Amino acid sequence: MIYDHRMSSPNPLARLCLHTITTKPWSTEECISRYSAAGVEGITFWRYNLEGRSPSAVGRQAREAGLEVVSLCRGGFFPGRTSIERQAAVDENRRCIEEARELGAPHIVLVCGAVPGQALAESRKQIAEGIAAVLPEAEAAGVKLAIEPLHPMYADDRSAVNTMSQANEICDVLGSPAMVGIAADVYHIWWDPELEAQIQQTAEAKRLFAFHLCDWKTPTTDFLNDRGLMGEGCIPISQISRWVDATGYSGMREIEIFSNRYWAMDQAEWLSRIVQSYQSLYSSRA
Repeated sequence: MIYDHRMSSPNPLARLCLHTITTKPWSTEECISRYSAAGVEGITFWRYNLEGRSPSAVGRQAREAGLEVVSLCRGGFFPGRTSIERQAAVDENRRCIEEARELGAPHIVLVCGAVPGQALAESRKQIAEGIAAVLPEAEAAGVKLAIEPLHPMYADDRSAVNTMSQANEICDVLGSPAMVGIAADVYHIWWDPELEAQIQQTAEAKRLFAFHLCDWKTPTTDFLNDRGLMGEGCIPISQISRWVDATGYSGMREIEIFSNRYWAMDQAEWLSRIVQSYQSLYSSRA
């Protein structure tokens, strides 16, 4: 977990981080310059931002612009029907770890994967085995691995880890609390009746590595690319934020919104809306 001065910062945008996927039409350089100009404090890069670029140069550019490099998205997708497929996933995650090291990202977000038709228990076993296989490289690089539980609607092919409880069980199996933890995304976990207790348990184990924000629109037109801006959906974001803050967590609040609708609009206007929504949510507290 993260504890620092940001907990009491008077800055209305304190702890605001944007994932570059949120403003997908912008180039890597545009994201850096525009986020910085808007007063955003942190940036999470997606791996496509590094294609054809030096990760170390991208990280340096972000820090020179006053942005904290919060994480790299995404690793994972460990399960496979064959040992060849599983080894290919391990090798890809090793490359991701090296990119994060060069970028200066303290952790990688893991979307853990699943195989359609394969028992979820078997996929979870393969996920644990895959993380264990890359853990030595992560430890050597000083890059943490954050398991992101995904909503059960993705259990068929995107992730067999669908609750924080399941993520905590994998962390327990791996037994590396300093290096393997959880990225909690409200889009995926808001419905969980055990959520408050799981947030507390995760924090007590010092595994709460990241906190992601967006909203669930009703009705939604696309389960992947129709996420909402905070405040336009049904997720009790303020309540969940209070639960997270009550643990002492003071890391970034990361905005991660996949939206065909918002990607199609003027991205400067979209960024302005994000900032306004964030200020509305957190104006009374850091």
